[in-house]
Amino acid sequence: MTLAYVALGSNLEQPEQQVRAALAALGHLAGTEMVRHSSLYRTAPVGYADQPDFINAVALLDTALPPHRLLDELLALEQRFGRERSFRNAPRVLDLDLLYYDGVFLEDERLILPHPRMHERAFVIAPLAEIASGSTLPGVGDVAALAAALAGGGVERLDDEANPNKQEQA
Repeated sequence: MTLAYVALGSNLEQPEQQVRAALAALGHLAGTEMVRHSSLYRTAPVGYADQPDFINAVALLDTALPPHRLLDELLALEQRFGRERSFRNAPRVLDLDLLYYDGVFLEDERLILPHPRMHERAFVIAPLAEIASGSTLPGVGDVAALAAALAGGGVERLDDEANPNKQEQA
């Protein structure tokens, strides 16, 4: 089994419910278990700004799937949720990004690991820091330091007391 971090986002069709349902679905992927996930976060859109705010989260999975197979499962899950890819940064029902796969460095036409822009995105780093604040991502940096550098980036943690998998912030 291998640990992998996945970012989730939605800004269409009741995004909080979409992200919660996707979190549940991630734990049911073949050969995969949910270790824990962050609270939900509300963030302003990046790139194409004329769209609703996003709800984001990050999940830590323990998976037997190799990186490309996990990516295929994530893309299939997006499709089941009704994801349409009309243009770059378009509004979406569900977006799943494989951020990190247990120390694997990979770059091909389908997948780059670790995710090449995750350290620039407060909507990824804030929820990641909630569940992995003491971690260092090789080639990326210390998660807590990255979160501190991006603090105030328009990311609002939602009250998520119903989340039994979240890790308390210090």
